[in-house]
Amino acid sequence: MNRIEAVAAVAAAAFLAVGCLLVLRPFVSAILWAAVLTFTTWPLLLKLQGWMKGRRTLAAFTMTALIALILVFPFVLAGITLTENVSRLEELFRALQGGLPVNAPEWVKQLPWVGRAIEHAWPGIAQDTGWLSTSVKSVGMKAGGWLLAHSIDFGKGVLQLILSVIIMFVFYRDGERVSARISAGAQRIAGDVSQRLLSIAGNTVRSVVYGIIGTALAQAIAAAIGFWVAGVPSSFLLGLLTFLLALIPGGPPCIWIPAAFWLFNAGHPGWGIFMIVWGIFIISGIDNLVRPYLISRGSNLPFIIVLLGAVGGVVAFGFIGLFLGPVLLAVGYALMREYTASRESTADELPPDLPV
Repeated sequence: MNRIEAVAAVAAAAFLAVGCLLVLRPFVSAILWAAVLTFTTWPLLLKLQGWMKGRRTLAAFTMTALIALILVFPFVLAGITLTENVSRLEELFRALQGGLPVNAPEWVKQLPWVGRAIEHAWPGIAQDTGWLSTSVKSVGMKAGGWLLAHSIDFGKGVLQLILSVIIMFVFYRDGERVSARISAGAQRIAGDVSQRLLSIAGNTVRSVVYGIIGTALAQAIAAAIGFWVAGVPSSFLLGLLTFLLALIPGGPPCIWIPAAFWLFNAGHPGWGIFMIVWGIFIISGIDNLVRPYLISRGSNLPFIIVLLGAVGGVVAFGFIGLFLGPVLLAVGYALMREYTASRESTADELPPDLPV
């Protein structure tokens, strides 16, 4: 093969690779999610296959159905909660457009620190119906636009989830062949160090998943304690729902915000404020501290690398970046250590400088 033929072959291969990437680009997120979930639940598949006397296809289908049920339930619950709160907010906006009542409601009067001041200022605010109507319309339009945009994103997320479940079935059924292809490709690219890099990536992904589950459990316990202290009924059930919704980004507020509204409507404004503060700083605050800590413990990586990887990954790639960020930094960190170690060993093997 002469030089022109070699260049043409490389160009054709590059064109083919770019074309394949463009075709798969809309499905990259779904493929990555399917790969992460399949990898972390692979031991369960093998146990299930043993119980089913080695029938891999049946075990793969059963495993896919179970995970689909677990993943879809929180999304359905979040959608129902969001719909209920949207209808309540719509009723509130319509009532406010008609004007405020002459006297402040009792729950407003009972607000700590500011209740009495609002009570005195209430009659003047209630008489200015034009300002109130304009403000309510402005806020309502902005809130409607925000809800519409996030509803579209929510729908896209559900479609990606469905596609991920379908891909998971293929990965479950043909996992060994996919793993062999990845190992062979990594061996051709990285050589002897490839298996160690794959092991680091696998351990990091597994640690991220365990970190998410551990964080969701911690948030559920904190939420149940807060609901119980504030006097919200069915605190254990609400804590369980918090655990399920904590597996998706922005899930826990779908539980503790309606609980705070319920406390306000029940005539307990002090406990309503407590629930908001507890939800912001304790329930949702756990996510920013406990998750990176658990991931760093499980992957034997420095805490700062996991923290930067998790936060930067989410900013760069979305929620899937919670996995990609730590994995990329972990592999880069391992390569850096491998390179510096090899340079140090090479320097040790060199003979000492000859005297001049």
